[in-house]
This record gives sequence, C-alpha cells and structure tokens, in this order.
Amino acid sequence: MGDSPITPGARPTVLVCDDEPVLRMLVRATLDHGDYTVVEACDGDEALELTRAEHPDLILLDMMMPGRSGSDVLRELRADPATAETPVIMLTARAQATDREAMNLAGANHYLTKPFSPVGLAALVEEVLGT
Repeated sequence: MGDSPITPGARPTVLVCDDEPVLRMLVRATLDHGDYTVVEACDGDEALELTRAEHPDLILLDMMMPGRSGSDVLRELRADPATAETPVIMLTARAQATDREAMNLAGANHYLTKPFSPVGLAALVEEVLGT
C-alpha cells in the first residue's frame, strides 16, 4: 500500500472504528492533541459510510465487531478504488499467527494487539502517516 498523501500543514484525519466506546475514547485521547482530526465509528457500516464522507488519511479498525467484522470492512475498502490505498491498522485481541496472516491477506498495513500502549499507538500512527 502506498503512503497517504498529506497536504503540508493539514491535520491528518484518523478514523477509529471500534464497538467499545472506552477504546474509542482512549484512541481519541491519544491522538486528539492538535495533530490529528479524529472521527469515530461504532460499527463496520458506519466506518464505511464515514470513510466515503470524510476520506480519512488512516483507519484504525477493530477486527471483531458485531455485524460486519473488521475483516469484511477491510476487504470492501480494498475493493473500492477510492479507498484501496488508505492505510489501515487493525486493532485486535487476537494475536495468533493465523490471525495476523488473515489480516495481512485482507490488506491490513499493520495491526496492534489489544490491550495496546497509547505511546505505541501514537508512534505507529506517526510512522504510517509520516508525521
């Protein structure tokens, strides 16, 4: 996947999709310190809707959600030319090698295993966005 083209001086938009409000709050508190615009979705359908409306520079996507899973959302994102190159970091409680392989095959750029360090999340977001 290519690098996300960020306009110099613009605040990158990060979409976080997780069905757990506490996790979304943690991600927002970690990233929403003036450097990023954080947009939240609570399920896969809302994530797809917001991706099309907001054109985020990065998507943080929970692997396991009720309804449409993160893997389903990721496959749909990769199939759409408008979102195929958007970087996606999967957030998952599953860290088995088979789970990581499935995320890679679906097109994830990176993954973080829950629970994760806010410092580690911030560093990975900076790395992926080149900020």
